[in-house]
Amino acid sequence: MAKFTGPKGKLVRRFGVNIFGNPKYDRLLERRSHGPGQHGPSSVRRKVSDYAQQLIEKQKLRNSYGLLEKQFRRVFRKAQQMRGVTGDNLLLLLETRLDTLAFRAGFGCTLMQARQLVNHGHLQVNGRRVDIASYRVKTGDVITIRDSEASRTLVTRYLMENPRFSGAEWLTVDQQALKVTVNRMPQRDEIHGTANEQLIVELYSK
Repeated sequence: MAKFTGPKGKLVRRFGVNIFGNPKYDRLLERRSHGPGQHGPSSVRRKVSDYAQQLIEKQKLRNSYGLLEKQFRRVFRKAQQMRGVTGDNLLLLLETRLDTLAFRAGFGCTLMQARQLVNHGHLQVNGRRVDIASYRVKTGDVITIRDSEASRTLVTRYLMENPRFSGAEWLTVDQQALKVTVNRMPQRDEIHGTANEQLIVELYSK
């Protein structure tokens, strides 16, 4: 599957916000808050147009979830077809992907690491092996680690290296049993995004 393989640090500096949630990018922004490139330190940030701001917000959200443009547009079209607010639907669809949930649960130090766990078949949903990162979890789903010593050792190591999960009402994580239970779908205020989804809706609605 195609994916972004460029330097993530440059994206973080370009947007001026840690879109990946990794603490190392917070330290990067403290050291080098200006944009990337040889003219970054001396350049003056100009006022951007409404369209440019909408485009920036779309790029921030798309990159934070590690999706390419075609994949992101597909998710947006599905959000439009759902009942309710399109922006909220968009965030819900992104947050309930299996790779995103694995990352939120601490089963990976980065989203890409959690996605690799899924793609390599280390996770099960309701006892069935699932290797599709975009798989949508539903209320009541139970995500476990495949009954393999290699899989359990790998995820246990990731949890030890990345003890950042603080809990959420919509999902329960049992780190001892290496199990995640989806209690319900997340509400908008439980999804902490780095982008303004309303501007993204305006961009795609033109």
